[in-house]
Amino acid sequence: VQLQASGGGSVQAGGSLRLSCAASGRTFNSYVMGWFRQSPGKERQYVAIIMSSGAGTYYADSVWGRFTISRDNAKNTVYLQMNSLKPEDTTVYYCAAAGEVFGNFAYEYVRESVYGYWGQGTLVTVSS
Repeated sequence: VQLQASGGGSVQAGGSLRLSCAASGRTFNSYVMGWFRQSPGKERQYVAIIMSSGAGTYYADSVWGRFTISRDNAKNTVYLQMNSLKPEDTTVYYCAAAGEVFGNFAYEYVRESVYGYWGQGTLVTVSS
């Protein structure tokens, strides 16, 4: 599967952005989808995970209550709605796809090594 992320940009603190990740292929609805972010010199970290059916989600503590992950399997697209953005959210965001090898345990998908497919990054800049 090929992934194409979009929606990044510049916003002031407290503002909102919505990232999108469009997937090619006919098996999108069989993949767990994740959003990760990586700052220079740091490891890539998960932000949010959504199960293949969309029924289960999992968030990093740093974005809990501010970000919402969702997916539209009919459109082969996963979204990340980001509200109440903070300057520390500034970084490059990546979407990724993984086979649902761990069943419905969303917390098992926080490791980037689980994901076999990655989109290109999209830059989010939040100014104070």
